[in-house]
This record gives sequence, structure tokens and C-alpha cells, in this order.
Amino acid sequence: MGGWFDSHCHVQEKYLGGDHPGDGESDLDRVLERAASAGIDRLVCIGTGVATSRQAVAVARREPVSVGGSGGGRGPRAWASIGLHPHEASEGADGVARLLEEELAAGDGAVVAVGECGLDYYYEHSPRDAQRAAFAAQIALAHTHKLALVIHARDAWDDLFDILGAEGVPERTVLHCFTGGPEEVDRCLRGGMFVSFSGIVTFKNAGEVRRAVARCPLDRLLVETDSPFLAPVPKRGQTNEPSYLPFVGAAVAEVKGCDVETIMTGSAAAAATAFATMV
Repeated sequence: MGGWFDSHCHVQEKYLGGDHPGDGESDLDRVLERAASAGIDRLVCIGTGVATSRQAVAVARREPVSVGGSGGGRGPRAWASIGLHPHEASEGADGVARLLEEELAAGDGAVVAVGECGLDYYYEHSPRDAQRAAFAAQIALAHTHKLALVIHARDAWDDLFDILGAEGVPERTVLHCFTGGPEEVDRCLRGGMFVSFSGIVTFKNAGEVRRAVARCPLDRLLVETDSPFLAPVPKRGQTNEPSYLPFVGAAVAEVKGCDVETIMTGSAAAAATAFATMV
């Protein structure tokens, strides 16, 4: 495999309109076909609660779709994360912990990460103390199961690093959809984290994020769509999907002053290391 690796997307049933997987040619089939046509050959489907985590695992266990009919290529290889988003932290992490145990028992490598979890003090859909408790519990799950940890962080940097300092940063930790600047990316890198950049890097007002991209070494830099959210320019305002990942990669390449292929291969290699995938 030598194409793009979407390190963070939501392509499970909850986030797709129209048909559901299993109803003939589903929306998921079409999304994955477009992804393959755009050069995306790997992705991680991210859970945000028990239901979406279960659906993410189902995506990971699907047979890759055929692309281009008989004799065509295959759709992206998918893996899954299981986690509780800070918006849902009031539910507590026990449900995702049980699901993680159940799905890991299959031993098929479909689940590669815990998350997304973390802190969101911008929306505060769950109280801050519930967010902090759920985040700490999921850090512990990543340590226990030796899985990658996928972090969501918004307007909560000090508490985020305090909790990571207290619980210990898992060996393979990804700060997804990075929204900080040079100072925050330096803190992530000092902590040994991987940093994943989304379509925000293409936005006109995202100068701080681009400065963070410039400081992030390629062996720690991932790219993602966070689909169906945050579609990059020139698709902004549309429903995002993995096939738009090359626009993110091109914006990163422009900041780095290198060719797009360098970003494609470098970010894919970093993602494979972060998630310990075999292909």
C-alpha cells in the first residue's frame, strides 16, 4: 500500500445519510469507492460512544469494496477505535470499556485505538469533571490494552496536559484535529505524541495551525478528514468524506514547502506507526 491514510474519520452508519450498510449498494460503499479512487487506501473509523464504536468495528470488519467492477482495485483497508467523546462523557466510560473487552476478544486486529476521548471546554456538552474522569479512564484503557490513544482537545490545553502527566502518555498517542499553535504542538511533541491535521489547515483564518504544521516533523505528522465534519477548501460547506483527504495533504505540503507525495508517504508511514497496523 502506498496511498493516503485517513487517520481519523467517521464513516459508520450514524454519520451516513440514505441507505444503511447491507441494503445493496450502501452509502458506505459509495464513500469508500470514492476514497479509493482518490488514492486513499487506509483509514481509521473512530467511535464516539458505545453505538458508534460498535458501528466503527463493523466497518473495520467489512470486506473491502471492489472498485471499478470486475478486475478493479479494492477499497480502503479500515480499522476502528472504541471510545467516548467528551461531549458524551456524562455517560461514563464503563460502556466503552466493556465493548472494548468484547471486541478485542475476537483477536482479529480490527480495533487499534481507544478514543476519541479528551476534553472540550468550548461546547461543554458534559460537565468538566465528567470529561476529566472519562478521559483519565480511557487513558488507563489504552495503557492496559497497549492500544493507541486518540485525543480530542478544544480550549482545554492545560487540563489536558495535567491529566496526561498524571496518568502517563500512552506510547502511541494521537492528538487529532489539531487546533492549537506552535506552543501547543511543541508540548505535544515533547510528550511523544503524534499530531493529526484536518481540513482546518486549509481555512483562511487558520494561521496558527499552519505555523504548527511547519514545526511538526514528518515522522510525527498525520493527516485526517474528520469526516463528515470540517470539509477542506475547496469543499468547505459540503459533507466531508475520506476522498477529500488529498486537499488536506496538499495544504500541508504547501506549508512544508515539499511535494504532495512526500506528505502522502510520510503521513501514511507515521499513521501506520501510531496505530501499529501491519499494512
